[in-house]
Amino acid sequence: MNIRRKKPPVVDTLPQPGLPLHPTTESAASVPEGKLARELTHEDIDRARDRWAVERIRKENRKFHHWRWLQLFWLLAGPGVLVFLGENDAPSMLTYAATGARYGIGFFLPFVVLTFVMGFVVQEMTVRLGAVTHRGHAELIFDRFGPFWGWFAMGDLVIGNFLTLVTEFIGVRAGLGYFGIPPSLAVGGALLVVIGAITTGRYWTWERITLGLAIFNILFVPAALLAHPHWGDVGHAMLTWSPLPAGKHSEILLLIVATIGATVTPWMLFFQQSAVVDKGMQPRDINAGRLDTLLGSVLASVFAIAAIIAAAPLFRHGINAADFQAAQFAQALEPWIGRAGASLFALGIFEAGMVAAITISTSSAYAFGETLHSGHSLNRPFRDAWPFYATLLGSAALAAGLVLIPHVPLEYIVLTVNVIAVLAMPPALLFLFLLVNDREVMGEYVNGPVQNAAELTVGFLLVAAGLLYGLGTVFPRLLGN
Repeated sequence: MNIRRKKPPVVDTLPQPGLPLHPTTESAASVPEGKLARELTHEDIDRARDRWAVERIRKENRKFHHWRWLQLFWLLAGPGVLVFLGENDAPSMLTYAATGARYGIGFFLPFVVLTFVMGFVVQEMTVRLGAVTHRGHAELIFDRFGPFWGWFAMGDLVIGNFLTLVTEFIGVRAGLGYFGIPPSLAVGGALLVVIGAITTGRYWTWERITLGLAIFNILFVPAALLAHPHWGDVGHAMLTWSPLPAGKHSEILLLIVATIGATVTPWMLFFQQSAVVDKGMQPRDINAGRLDTLLGSVLASVFAIAAIIAAAPLFRHGINAADFQAAQFAQALEPWIGRAGASLFALGIFEAGMVAAITISTSSAYAFGETLHSGHSLNRPFRDAWPFYATLLGSAALAAGLVLIPHVPLEYIVLTVNVIAVLAMPPALLFLFLLVNDREVMGEYVNGPVQNAAELTVGFLLVAAGLLYGLGTVFPRLLGN
């Protein structure tokens, strides 16, 4: 099936005094009479304003190189930081805390860094795909591989995303539960934040609001400092990958492969590529997109390590945290890191669930809109893209409501989410790899030999670890004692 890269919106070519036309777009003068007026939308105008701001900084960059470069990066950054801090969601941060509580400071500190390096390698591909093709991930899969595989990928995404959303609201509920806030108030308030963030009618505003929330993932850092770790032990662990975890081999192996499998999930691929498109990024912005993604992976790894260190006092004092939820973790940590540290930990879990709820629901809405070829941009008002907003709000509201139903097996849902994410990753990675190696899709930005070698290695490790985790979850005796 032939596929052509989509041109940027015609409105990107509208001149502004003192600004050149974007070199990758056609001249406005070449557009047939009447075509420009028909194609202009609220989405086009908002995105064009963002592009004009970028081009203005690029033009002035010659005079004030370093300062203007920081301004340019500020305008182009966002999707990469959001996707990784969104992946540092409530279940992930609780997993890191459980790792610290069970095994202390050792092997898992550098191992977590490695998983985020792997995540960067994968997510960099989505930056190039979005900037070059100007199409979201779901749309590309449908166009390149046909409706069957397109709906197959969508089925994996929608089911996995919805169940993951449930776990995020579980985190919100548990995090605020430490402060005695009733579940209905905690979950209802979080849903209102999601609604407020997405009803601005502007991608830029949504992105900055969500980034403002995401940076509070840093709360785990002061919590880790209040744990008063021995920094020599931390440095020794990072350099030597030791001490190795002790205990049942099956439990250790499952935790290792679960950590690898959770580094990159299908929603991340769909979200970042669609966000790059919605932001209006061009091929010349790819380097900035890579830096944005690198920054996100570095920040996420630092905060993940902080969660491990913050919970390490439980390991030192022999406290079993195997079945702890967010509020229980905070309560157990309070004697060792103080009320302030425990409060920071609980707020960090709440924040992690909050940001992930926004980004994951947006990922589902992007994919749904791309599949139906309807409006799917945060730059569009509700009346012009109501299916997009209805999907976003509906999935978040349903997930929030499910968390509040009495006697719902929440722990079973969390387990199901992990299994679905594992089963969804192999085809998601295969689609991604084929797309970035398709010269008809990528042109000169197609993968090179070094990129292919790195991405095949990462893909093999992610798929193998994910499948092993799935088998170990379903057949726990398979991995032995």
